[in-house]
Amino acid sequence: MSIIWTKLMLTHPDGICIFKSLVRFRSKPVPCACEPDLKEGFILNIHRDGSEGGKMADTTTMLSMCDPVHLVLIRTDTSNETTLVSSYFLDWRTVLTSPAGKTCFAVELLGVGSECKVPAGVLTVSLELYPPLTEPLSADVISTQQALERQRTAEKERLFLVYAKQWWREFLEIRPSHQSKMVKIFAQDENGVNRPVCSYVRVLRAGRLLESPRHAARFVSLLAYQRAPVVGGGSKQEQWCTLMAFLCRQKGDCEDHATLLCSLLLGFGLDAYVCVGTNAKAAPHAWVLTRGCDGSITFWESLTAQRYLHRAIDPDAPPLAPQPKPSSPYRTVGCVFNHLTFLANCQPSDAVNVCIFDFQNPSRWKAMSEEALKSVCVPGATSSLPPVPPLCAPSLDPAAVSNQLELEMRFLVSEHRKDLKMATVWDDNLSYLLSSALWAYELERCTGVSCGNEEFQDAVRRAVPDGHTFKGYPTQLLHLNARRAFASCLRYPICEEIVCCRGDSVRLAVRVRVFVYPENACAVWLMFACKYRSVL
Repeated sequence: MSIIWTKLMLTHPDGICIFKSLVRFRSKPVPCACEPDLKEGFILNIHRDGSEGGKMADTTTMLSMCDPVHLVLIRTDTSNETTLVSSYFLDWRTVLTSPAGKTCFAVELLGVGSECKVPAGVLTVSLELYPPLTEPLSADVISTQQALERQRTAEKERLFLVYAKQWWREFLEIRPSHQSKMVKIFAQDENGVNRPVCSYVRVLRAGRLLESPRHAARFVSLLAYQRAPVVGGGSKQEQWCTLMAFLCRQKGDCEDHATLLCSLLLGFGLDAYVCVGTNAKAAPHAWVLTRGCDGSITFWESLTAQRYLHRAIDPDAPPLAPQPKPSSPYRTVGCVFNHLTFLANCQPSDAVNVCIFDFQNPSRWKAMSEEALKSVCVPGATSSLPPVPPLCAPSLDPAAVSNQLELEMRFLVSEHRKDLKMATVWDDNLSYLLSSALWAYELERCTGVSCGNEEFQDAVRRAVPDGHTFKGYPTQLLHLNARRAFASCLRYPICEEIVCCRGDSVRLAVRVRVFVYPENACAVWLMFACKYRSVL
């Protein structure tokens, strides 16, 4: 198990108090047990945006800082698969009541999804404020402040709900068929809390961790796709994860991928929106849309990082008039949204191939009030909004991880051939030449540009003597488990043919290249190859 932000020390250096420290901490993994020994200490600098340098913040200022500490508990099994156990928002201000600036208490962690009402365990949290306050607050002041914040949040959420119901009634009055369109206004998070979908999107800047929007799309696509588990039959489980929970467990549904990608594209300055609709199989789906300054529309598939330029079909055009061919795998779109905008599709047809994405036209898109959305979705608007998590820099060494995985693959191939009563002879030079091909594959996935293939083919021709045959099999993985990778590769006939190659002067080669992205998300490229003398 590991946990984000457990035992904390809160500091206000130079007396400047703030609590917008965009820092994430992770405790060291401990063995899974009924009572896991989670003992970690972290220092969080508390500060407020726009505070004056060198000015002492009084107790009232600290009391008004309602940003919580987000605790996320995850479990990792022996195959390195992660599971989200609990997601908890901790109000740190209880430490303001302690004369010594120290307090210790227990919090009950609940499960997630369908188990959000089931206790997952109890965590003991120690808080220390340094330097301590000269005049601590009373517990009644803290509880009164929290009650006032809850009351304000509840009132804002109630008013937004009233507005949303009225807005929905007006939307249905436009056309009765709108009832069947996929207009998603609210969604449940991992704790079963209903939130406006706009609150799941934030402007997220990756600093120097991602180079471009296309690198951001590649990074998001490397996070595993997993639908929320359902107990029993029926439709899919309703669960949109907060950004923090999604990044920690590194897997989620299409909505989680789409909201993260939209947040990153907004951070890169693009006009990005999440689209909610259906895919080619008529199943509910979410993807991302960006609008260019020239009015061009581009779809981004967050699960694969593929991009599609949208050109609408004119249903009123003459029968023989040339029409653009649909290029995207999406069937219908019901609504689009980002952190400030929510628009419902009120065109006669919600089919993507005839949809016009002219968001300023009220006859095609019905917009929600921006002021209403800001009242509940903008950071700081309510005390119930989760904080925006920063991306974590990768801690893995790509070269070391690649070498280790390659050695494991060589061992597994040799053992597999030994079981088949075959000897194994490795060609180190050929293995090295495969590196350029793997680099080209990753570059193409990131940028859509194919290059380097000519040099690779020329190098292989020089390395394979006349009268010999070369075979290669590349594949991409999202994990670092060698046995799982080898077992999955053997399911493909061409790969099994290479690994089990028999013949004259058989030489085998294998190359692994691991490309590490933020959050230690890995694109693992693996290539098996062999060369042998052709016998007529």
